[in-house]
Amino acid sequence: MKSSGYMAPEYGMHGQLSVKSDVFSFGVLLLEIISGQKNAYESDRGGDILISYVWKAWNEGTILEIIDSSISEHCSRSEVVRCIHIGLLCVQENANSRPFMSSVVMMLTSFSLTLPAPSAPAFFNSSTVENHSDPPSRKFPAGSINDVSITELEAR
Repeated sequence: MKSSGYMAPEYGMHGQLSVKSDVFSFGVLLLEIISGQKNAYESDRGGDILISYVWKAWNEGTILEIIDSSISEHCSRSEVVRCIHIGLLCVQENANSRPFMSSVVMMLTSFSLTLPAPSAPAFFNSSTVENHSDPPSRKFPAGSINDVSITELEAR
């Protein structure tokens, strides 16, 4: 399954929006902020998509290694790990497995809540994470040659 950036799988694959489509996008954004990386990028890791990279680090117990150095020195590691946990809950493939945004807000503001264990996120592909011998271009499609996008705004 290929990454679609911030687009929830139910929309990317079937053109259907759900009340939890924005939750997926929020989870991707949260993981990008914490890691300091784009969702789909090429790096010394060979072009992993961010969600797969975070999931692999979560399972291997190396989650602290994904935290961007610009924030790791200025915040509580336990709070950042909790945010990663919440981000992984938000990017679940099945919309029914994702929390509602109101629950995400509660998770972010109340440390007394016990978080459920996340399962493999959407767009997780074990070969993407584990097979670094393939060229990066075979792991995910490039969004743009010059990495620029244009948004045109129209009044309603």
